Amino acid sequence: MEVIAMLANSFIELFKAGATIFIGWVTGIIPLVVVLMTAVSSVIKLIGEERVYNVAKKATKYTITRYTIVPILAVIFLANPMCYTFGRFVEEKYKPAFYDAAVSFVHPVTGLFPHANGGELFVYMGIATGISQLGLPLGDLAVRYFLVGIVVILLRGIVTEKIYGRMSR
Repeated sequence: MEVIAMLANSFIELFKAGATIFIGWVTGIIPLVVVLMTAVSSVIKLIGEERVYNVAKKATKYTITRYTIVPILAVIFLANPMCYTFGRFVEEKYKPAFYDAAVSFVHPVTGLFPHANGGELFVYMGIATGISQLGLPLGDLAVRYFLVGIVVILLRGIVTEKIYGRMSR
C-alpha cells in the first residue's frame, strides 16, 4: 500500500513541478515576448513595413551580411526568442539558414550582452568562474566568444543554406 501511495504522490509532484515552470513562463518570458512583439510591430508600423522590408531585403541580399549582421542585430536588440522574428524579412529559401545562424548566436553573445539570452547566462557564468579562478580577464573571454560566434554563425548559415537548397530540389 505504501508503494502505491508513494507512486501516486510522485506522479502528482511531477505535474506540480511542471505547473511551477509554467507559472514562471506566464509571469516571466511570455509577457516579455508579448511586449517585445508589440514594441517591434509598433516601430515597424511607424517606420513603415515597406521601408523596413526594403532595408532588411538589402541587408539579406549578400550571404555574409545575411548570416552575420542581421542575426547579430536581431539577437542583440530583440533577444531570445524574439530575435527569430527577423526571419520574416528573409527570403523563404534562406529562412532555415537564417534561423540556424540566429539560434547559434544566442550563446556567444551572452558575455557581452547578457540580456540577449538569460537562459544561457548560467553556462557562460560557469565558464567565467573557471577563467576567473585562473586569474584571466573575463573581457577577453567575452570578446573571443563573440568573435568565434560570428564565424560559427556564418559557417552554419552557409552550410544550412546549401543543405536546404539541395534538399528542396
